[in-house]
Amino acid sequence: MAGLAAAHELIERGFRVTVYEPEFLGGKARSIPVPGTGAGGRRDLPGEHGFRFFPGTYQHVPETMSRIPTARGGNVLDDHLVVVRDLVLAFDDPGYAPVIVPGALSSFAVADDPLVTVRNFQNAVATGLKLGVDIPAEEMTFFLSRLAVMATSCQERRIGQWENQSWLEFIRAEGKSPAYRRYLAQALVRVTVAAKSELASARTIGQTAVALLTAQTGAIPQYRSNLITGGVDRVLNRPTNEAWIDPWVAYLSARGVEFVLGRGLGGFEIRSGRIESARLTGGDAAVADWYVAALPVDRLMPLLDAPLLRAAPTLEGLRHLREDWMVGIQYYLARPSELPAAHIAVAGSPWAVTGIFQSRSWEADIAAEYGDGRVRECLSVDISEWDAPGALFGKTAKQCTREEIAREVWAQLRDGLNRSGAPIIRDEDLLGWHLDPGITWGAAGIANATPLLVNVAGTYRHRPDAATEIPNLFLCGDHLRTNIDLATMEGANEAGRRAANAILDAAGDSGSRAAIFPLWELPAFDALKDLDRERYRAGQPHLMES
Repeated sequence: MAGLAAAHELIERGFRVTVYEPEFLGGKARSIPVPGTGAGGRRDLPGEHGFRFFPGTYQHVPETMSRIPTARGGNVLDDHLVVVRDLVLAFDDPGYAPVIVPGALSSFAVADDPLVTVRNFQNAVATGLKLGVDIPAEEMTFFLSRLAVMATSCQERRIGQWENQSWLEFIRAEGKSPAYRRYLAQALVRVTVAAKSELASARTIGQTAVALLTAQTGAIPQYRSNLITGGVDRVLNRPTNEAWIDPWVAYLSARGVEFVLGRGLGGFEIRSGRIESARLTGGDAAVADWYVAALPVDRLMPLLDAPLLRAAPTLEGLRHLREDWMVGIQYYLARPSELPAAHIAVAGSPWAVTGIFQSRSWEADIAAEYGDGRVRECLSVDISEWDAPGALFGKTAKQCTREEIAREVWAQLRDGLNRSGAPIIRDEDLLGWHLDPGITWGAAGIANATPLLVNVAGTYRHRPDAATEIPNLFLCGDHLRTNIDLATMEGANEAGRRAANAILDAAGDSGSRAAIFPLWELPAFDALKDLDRERYRAGQPHLMES
């Protein structure tokens, strides 16, 4: 993903670009067809590493999409990115019923939206009342005050103080109610960024929460969202490769990018402090003026040999970065979902499961286009907790077999979504499932080919910039320092732009630079941030903590 973004910016500015890829284009975002499932002229069932989610705070990815033409004569942004209006919030607690939460006022104007049913109103009242009891008003008020502290903190305090605290510490979860700790301290972090609240950077989690809430207000036009029509939650209207990756690769190829598949990076040859060539898997070498290592941190680490670290010692900081697992599974169903087009979160579920029924947002007729004609729905699920015991087998996901993982996740979805009495998850609908093939089992146990960088408190200082001490070597990937500050498609895209800009600077190019967008926040807080900057520089605490 980051490499494609860098190639896009460079090819449009007249550079000759060659992309070497050992496995597949598109990274974690790519589609993964399920082999052998297509019949009668239909394509194989669509699988994926995890479902797509384009929050309103994304700016780099949508801007790139606007420059990718489609076969329809439009572009990917206009033709394939669609708004999801609602959120389905379920709980792993028998006292809570699942609730459809509106993401936009327009949801209430759709007569057949399950949001506007008596059942959903009853569920919302019952769940709201119980949550109000389980999380006392003073605790909820305190939690909101902590978000206010983050929203009014200057960047210097966020980096210098909140970056070095965990989310658990920042919201002072110790001594609070079980529901406060379970939902606000733990579930909120686990289902959004696959991080553990006792480890995750308070700055990253708090800043992300503030940005999402800001996008929800509609007060920031750059976020392309508002209270009326939504936009905080967007998805693609077809499988990712069809809607985005394939048109992107076709466009870049037409512009002159050369893609060499089946070849990866094996290391670098360094002479006189510069990269002389890149060693490729297979034994040959690539020689260029500029080199971009568009690799995730787990693939970059084995390349950090002594000569490279002597020439670029700041790369030593990569050893301090941490990764965790967030992996997807898809369930193929005989019955279309009755829920609206909405992401699903089962808060407090043992494995932090989230998902989306895709038929409501896809323009494709799944039964007509994919599989053997029986599948009418695809429920795509992310598993964000792999180290906690499950409810069905009492084992962690890492201790389970492939089949046990599928059964456990299905049970957790059923337990959370069916509490209202409505049969949202029905065993008789299940026709098959597909777990990300990057999860494998061997003599050493379970392995994950695509782990996810997590923002552990205090690690921001170890994350690199695009330029290195080696004048013709550049990095791009979601482990770089970016404004979005998360291992996401948006972070990867921004990193690719930063790598392209660093090359343009090194080449002395006088042309335009790739746009880099800030994480916008409400201007109403600017005066309070200025005051906090004065207090921070004077060694004083935040005004709300004094």
